Amino acid sequence: MAEPTIYALASAPGRAGVSVMRISGPDAFIIAGGLMSSVPQARGVRRILDADGDLIDSALILRFEEGHSFTGEATIEIHCHGSIAIVTALSTRLEELGATPAGPGDFTRRALENGTLDLTQVEGLADLIDAETEAQRKQAVRVFNGALGRQADLWRSDLIRAGALIEATIDFVDEDVPVDVNPEVITLLTGVLRTLQQQIDGARAAEMVRTGFEVAIVGPPNIGKSTLLNRLAGRDAAITSEIAGTTRDVIEVRMNLGGLAVTLLDTAGVRETDDVVEQLGVTRAISRARDADLRVFLTEEGGDPPFSPEPGDLVLLGKADKTGGISGLTGAGVAEALDAITVELSRRSATAGLAIRERHRAAMILAVQFLTAAIDRVKGDGEADLIAEDIRLAVRALDSIVGRVDVEDLLGEIFSSFCIGK
Repeated sequence: MAEPTIYALASAPGRAGVSVMRISGPDAFIIAGGLMSSVPQARGVRRILDADGDLIDSALILRFEEGHSFTGEATIEIHCHGSIAIVTALSTRLEELGATPAGPGDFTRRALENGTLDLTQVEGLADLIDAETEAQRKQAVRVFNGALGRQADLWRSDLIRAGALIEATIDFVDEDVPVDVNPEVITLLTGVLRTLQQQIDGARAAEMVRTGFEVAIVGPPNIGKSTLLNRLAGRDAAITSEIAGTTRDVIEVRMNLGGLAVTLLDTAGVRETDDVVEQLGVTRAISRARDADLRVFLTEEGGDPPFSPEPGDLVLLGKADKTGGISGLTGAGVAEALDAITVELSRRSATAGLAIRERHRAAMILAVQFLTAAIDRVKGDGEADLIAEDIRLAVRALDSIVGRVDVEDLLGEIFSSFCIGK
């Protein structure tokens, strides 16, 4: 059964200079023909008419033949004036002509099904749409352009070659095959294993670029944490007071530092207290601070951080107006602290690999396990059929990254994050 022809507004809803209506499917050109006197061969301006032949609007029409569109299907784009009334009338007419309203991600799902995008590119597109910072945009563009898919294809090619060599020793033991294929097999497998491990090692940084880093401001009560957060945020995000223990919960502020998405966390002052509510805040503060990607410890002169700093953390004297350290009140030392945070997070993001999601990393780890087993068997003169099976399982794990196998359950979750019209 043929897919229905779908339509949706591809531009943002509401009043605008221009709105773009996209129609995709087997009857796209026929339906478009019901809107206008003739459908242009490539592009052209046409009068869009309702069922009574009255003018809805004059619009630019773009025509994409099957195999040459985003979805891989015959597609029409109508660039009309961005009036809510025009878009409503056009939608009504499209449904009268047999088009079906698209749901979230329907156009992209068809692109995946028709092979114009692989699953990693779909995920890259979702990230590109959601990108808030330059680092997120660059990473999403790289994946959307197929970098991870191409790398997966290289891995697959080497593994298929290694598998073929092993299979030859099984099926054609008496034929003219290399006397010892093990050296080449080990070279192929270890090469894939090495680059897989590099991507696994860079997965954490890539995930942080995609979702954002967390930086926690930690220290005792009344050391100036909330004042510093407000200074960094450029607004009164947190309540400040001379009364110790004012902050009870974790306050979050999203920022863009050097093109990186960063969430600053203002935490409760860490101290011993009999106040049950404040103690809950202290416990939560320590937990969130430990889980953060980086910590800024504000200390009193002669004081120590509440727990051991990790590499890259900053330890600064609070209330520079009194101690000569950093102060959110006067701004002293703030620029230098921001620079230090940016440099450290930029250093970490530079190690980002192509695996931008946990499922990519999990598939790679699974492939590494099978390849390690295969290499051990080859070196130990293990049974060829078991080596071949390990290689096949490694290929299957990597195929799941680009959507060749075992991804059907993921599609609903992935496409639910897309807006209608994409």
